[in-house]
Amino acid sequence: MTIHVGKRPKTPPKPRSSAKARRTAARLAAVQVLYQAEQAGKSAPEALAEFIEFRIGHEVDGDTFVAADVTLLSAIVRGADAERAHLDTLLADAIRAPLERDRLELLLRVILTAGAWELVRNLETPAAIVIAEYVGVASGFYGGTEPGLINGVLDRLARTARPYEFGVTGAGPIPGGPAAQVKNAD
Repeated sequence: MTIHVGKRPKTPPKPRSSAKARRTAARLAAVQVLYQAEQAGKSAPEALAEFIEFRIGHEVDGDTFVAADVTLLSAIVRGADAERAHLDTLLADAIRAPLERDRLELLLRVILTAGAWELVRNLETPAAIVIAEYVGVASGFYGGTEPGLINGVLDRLARTARPYEFGVTGAGPIPGGPAAQVKNAD
């Protein structure tokens, strides 16, 4: 038995993360997985499996990070990979001249692709939150105008994909129920 005189020594709290923090971590991880797949010439499912096995919940360079929401991470990676051609078309329409999607650097393209997939398929999360999350991801990598580019392109895409969220009359019913792919409102 230990007797403590004065204040008891505090044990460091175990890292806890909110559901919102896990979803934010999932979005960052999805960008990292899609980037790794492109960079290494791997399939997205292969890169995803490696990421889940070796990165989530593990210490990296002496730091332990918030564990990503694996369900959301998997949905983004698999969805973005499966619908890449469709998403590329949507993004090409949302990118203003003189920019061209294919001329953007790889990291910007994968951020836009992941964000586009969520705007089109993750209808449970409001467009404003999806856009803000990917602007945040871009801000983690870039200090210049790139986050603004991500914001502008995803905003234009959101206004086309989800006009009902922007007060456009006659935009039709708000989607929901079984049509929503991922159920997690941020």
